[in-house]
Amino acid sequence: MDPVTRKLFKGVLLLEMAGLAGAYLLFYRMDTSQDFRHTMSMRVPSILGLYYKSKEWGGVPGIKEEDQLKWLRNKD
Repeated sequence: MDPVTRKLFKGVLLLEMAGLAGAYLLFYRMDTSQDFRHTMSMRVPSILGLYYKSKEWGGVPGIKEEDQLKWLRNKD
C-alpha cells in the first residue's frame, strides 16, 4: 500500500472508532440516567426512540412507560 492510502485508511478507521465510542457513551449515559433521557427527549427525541427500541429488542420492556410516568409526576 502506498503511504497516502495507508494514511487515509488509518484516518477512516480512527473516525469510525471515535463514532463507535461516542455512540456507546451516549447509550451508556441514557441507560444510567433518567434525567439525561428527559433531556434527550426534549432535544433529540429520535435518538431516544432508538434507545427505547434497542432496550425492547434486548428484552427490557417498560422503560419508556416508567420515564413518562415520572416525567408527568414531576410536571405537577
